[in-house]
Amino acid sequence: MDLSQLEVFLSVARERRFSRAAEKLFRTQSAVSQTIRKLELEIGESLFDRSSRDGVLTDAGRVLQEYAEKLINLRQDAQTALVEMRELQKGKVTIAANEFTALYLLPVLGEFRRLHPTIKITVRRSLGSQIPDDVLKHNVEMGVLSYDPQELQLRSVVVYLDELAFVVPPNHPLATAGEVSIRQLGAESFVAHIVASPYKDKVIEAFRRHKTPLHMDVELPTLQAITRFVVMGKGVALVPEISVQEELGRGDLVRIPVRDLHFQRKLRLVYRHESNLSHAGSAFLKVAEQVAREKGGRYCFQREKR
Repeated sequence: MDLSQLEVFLSVARERRFSRAAEKLFRTQSAVSQTIRKLELEIGESLFDRSSRDGVLTDAGRVLQEYAEKLINLRQDAQTALVEMRELQKGKVTIAANEFTALYLLPVLGEFRRLHPTIKITVRRSLGSQIPDDVLKHNVEMGVLSYDPQELQLRSVVVYLDELAFVVPPNHPLATAGEVSIRQLGAESFVAHIVASPYKDKVIEAFRRHKTPLHMDVELPTLQAITRFVVMGKGVALVPEISVQEELGRGDLVRIPVRDLHFQRKLRLVYRHESNLSHAGSAFLKVAEQVAREKGGRYCFQREKR
C-alpha cells in the first residue's frame, strides 16, 4: 500500500464513480480499476460494493477511507512544514555554551529573534571541554568555545576577541592608577572562579614567575557572583572583559591594565560541516556575521581553516 494508491482510492470514494475519478486524475478508467483491485488484493478486503453503480464503500472501505485521509493530510502537513523550515518560518537552533561564552551570544540571539521570531532557540549550558563532543554527537547543532578544538570534523569561526580584565571597585586605592605591575598586586585579595581553567592556570603561573603571592581568598561559582562581590568592595578580580562591560560602563567597576598580564581569548562558534547545518543553523551563522559587521570592535567573523 502506498500513498498514490490511497489517492486513487479516495478519489473514487469522493466521486462515487470510477469514470469520474479517472477524469479527475487524468487517467483511464481501466487504470483506476486496476489500482483499486491491486489495493484490495494487498489488504485482503473488498473496498467497494460492486453490485452498486454508485461506488458505495464497504465496511472495510469506510475504515480505510478514514485512515487514508489522515495519511494524505499528514503528507501535506509534512510538505508544508518543510517549506516553512526552508523559508525560516519554523525550526530550531540548539547551542552549547558555558557561563562565559554564553555572554557573547546575547546580542546575536537578540538580532536573530528580531529577524526570525518563529524559530526556537535553546542555549544549553555545558562544560567547554564537552562542547566539541556534544556537537559531533548531534546533541547540539553548534557551540561557543574559548579555545580551538582541533577537530577535523568541526568548522570554526572566530566571533569575538576578549581579554582578561583586572577590575576593582571605584573607591579602591588603585582605581586611579593608569597601569599597575603584577608585583603591585601581591597584597590584594582576589575573588576567583571556583572552576579550574587554562587561563586561571596562566594567571597563577604569571604571578609565580614574577615571585608575587596570589591571594585567592574567596572562590565563587559564577562570574555574576564574582562581579557583585567586587562591586560590594570585598576584593578585586581578573575576569573576562565581556562579563563586566555593563559595570564598567556604569562606573560600578574600574578596569586597570596590568603590565605583563595580557591574555586575549578568541571565542569561536563551532559546528559540523556546513552541509549538516539546518536552515535555521545556517541563518544563525549569517546573523552572527551581520552582527560582527555592524558592531565591529571586538566582534568579528573569521572562518578558520583546518
